[in-house]
Amino acid sequence: MATAASRGLVTCHACGLLCRALAHEHAMSCPRCEARLHARKPHSLARTWALLITAYILYIPANLYPILEANSLLERQSSTIMGGVVLFWTSGSWFIAALIFIASIVVPLTKLLALTFLLISVHRRMSWRPHQRTQLYRLVAFIGRWSMLDIYVVALSVALVQVESVASMHAGLGAVAFGAVVVLTMIAAETFDPRLMWDAAKEQND
Repeated sequence: MATAASRGLVTCHACGLLCRALAHEHAMSCPRCEARLHARKPHSLARTWALLITAYILYIPANLYPILEANSLLERQSSTIMGGVVLFWTSGSWFIAALIFIASIVVPLTKLLALTFLLISVHRRMSWRPHQRTQLYRLVAFIGRWSMLDIYVVALSVALVQVESVASMHAGLGAVAFGAVVVLTMIAAETFDPRLMWDAAKEQND
């Protein structure tokens, strides 16, 4: 299985120019845009693991702490993501409940688990179905482009709080943690280098 790296070719990450690799990688630069050239993203696995572990840690408070807090003259109200799902479901707004559940719980968790699987497969030098794993990575990257839907769901959760004419409303710790999870998973998908999966497959075939 021939790859660009095995043929001495490197793609510029900035402008996409296909370049001939030099003997000393640290001295390579793109002849068109002068960006640094690397056969693979530097420290891809370490960076992706660091981002992923941080996202896992923040995923817990994102679902346990309130995403919205409202204070009125008479009472103080707060709601978590699952609390919003249950409230919308019991009130008959099934579509909104399903939207919140999918966008705020299923999608982030799916991205976390998928990236974990891809990282483990690279660490174990798995040659199993690189085409399917590449498609899984593309799916994770595609979902990441729609991560603003998660933030939109947080905005929808304003409807969970019934306030009086005089009230103050602000985001809770859950909203901050939730936004951080979205950003971290997006960056993790960008730092992961899917070509590492094909390197392992080539080693097995050789």
